[in-house]
Amino acid sequence: MKNLIKSILREESRRLISESGIRNIKALAKRYPMAKIYFHQDLDGVTTALAMKNYLEQNGIKVVDAEIIQYGDQEFSIKKQDADGDIMPVLVDFAHGKPMFVIHTDHHDTQAGVEQGTSTNFKPSRSNVETISQTISPKDIFPKGDIDLISMVDSADYASNDITPEQVMNYLYKFDRERSVGQNKKLLGLVTNKLLLAFKNKPGFLRDIVMGAKPSLMSMLLNIKDQMKTKGFAAIKDLDRNKEDYVKRQSINPNVNVGDKVISQYGGGNMMSPGSYDRFTPFRNNPDADFLVIAWPMGMVQASCNPFKKERALKGINLGEVKDEVLAKWESQLKEKMIPLSTIKWVSESGKQFGNESVGFTFKDFMALYGDKFDKSNVSEKNMATIAKAMDTPFKQLSEGDMDLLDSIQIRVWDLIKANSGGHKCITNISALNYVGRGKRPPKGKYKYDADGEDSPFVKFTKMIQKEFTRVLKEKIANASGERYEPEFEVEVNESRRYSKGRIKSNPMRFRK
Repeated sequence: MKNLIKSILREESRRLISESGIRNIKALAKRYPMAKIYFHQDLDGVTTALAMKNYLEQNGIKVVDAEIIQYGDQEFSIKKQDADGDIMPVLVDFAHGKPMFVIHTDHHDTQAGVEQGTSTNFKPSRSNVETISQTISPKDIFPKGDIDLISMVDSADYASNDITPEQVMNYLYKFDRERSVGQNKKLLGLVTNKLLLAFKNKPGFLRDIVMGAKPSLMSMLLNIKDQMKTKGFAAIKDLDRNKEDYVKRQSINPNVNVGDKVISQYGGGNMMSPGSYDRFTPFRNNPDADFLVIAWPMGMVQASCNPFKKERALKGINLGEVKDEVLAKWESQLKEKMIPLSTIKWVSESGKQFGNESVGFTFKDFMALYGDKFDKSNVSEKNMATIAKAMDTPFKQLSEGDMDLLDSIQIRVWDLIKANSGGHKCITNISALNYVGRGKRPPKGKYKYDADGEDSPFVKFTKMIQKEFTRVLKEKIANASGERYEPEFEVEVNESRRYSKGRIKSNPMRFRK
């Protein structure tokens, strides 16, 4: 009987292992001898790429390259990869799919732009590397302790782990005999993350970690320190000094305002010095704050809870619901304003990194992301085929006739913003605000920034969204505390909804003191 039970358990184990992997991995291994991994530019992205590299090579697929992919215009700047060739394109830790990818794995709540036929593994979890290392792979790739640390960092689960902002922002790791093994391990993981973020924009830095390190935080840290030495990166003492200078500057930055336990901030301040910027600086400078609402000049508003506070009396506040309530204030206007496909392609391909080898914003991308959100009734099948062909051409090479044709397909600004925004209870974002007030064509001549000039229409709108988000949040805080909220301002929406040449006039949406 015991032997029979053992035999059954062995067979069940084999079945579970075979079902836990990526669909069709054996067939893919026969089709593709090599692979290239595209990964997100953070700790979870890099470690997921390392885990995926290990998993693919376990299955006989040699990983020959890796490349960063970021949200916004940068996701269309990645190099073209032919899925019909011998190198399989693989995407990890990214919520937006693309037609060229053969494998796509992610851990976010929702994914967009994933084509049928892509081999996918989408599982909501603390981190994507956790799924690759502990579920997809038949044996653990990263040590379990490393996975817990990576997941803690990716989810910013600091309060329950007694982590302070100073520890998260620390650059120096040194084993301390007075600390437990677990405490030393936490600090090692935090320093690895901090150094990774400090140099993430250095050419080839993250790629060299993926291609050169073993799947462990210690190996990654040694790889980073080796690159710091061989590539002449800034020394740790310089990184630490720049960080502390940044903290001091942000404490007196007029673009950072604090009231009613909410930090309202515009932009990131001066982030040029290596290692200076840290997204948790506002909470280090204002430890009593419960929330941060930051507006970025590229057209995005982010809101987050203070991850270092154990006792938050405002647990009933859901930032995702606040996001929906704020956007609803402009719903009627945003549903009336239309954005042509030519503008979407222009903005998507306007990044500094976009070049001749970039994949670009194609018609397949548009259909995958917004295919159910535009009116096809006025576009003939012939024109649709011509439009699809034009979309494979970089925007800068399109003729006026091509762009006129792309103008025939339009979607509502409301749908564009909703499709690009998201989040949950403790962190959320409102994105794609940079499409508001855009013209159909890039402006003629060379643009020169004027510090004393008026904000562009989409920057004005971004600031309005931020102010309204802050107002609603403060009101909910007061209501949760049983207090009466007296707003400093009210965001007024003019119901006339007048627009001129694709630009929002100064009076439709303004602030009233």
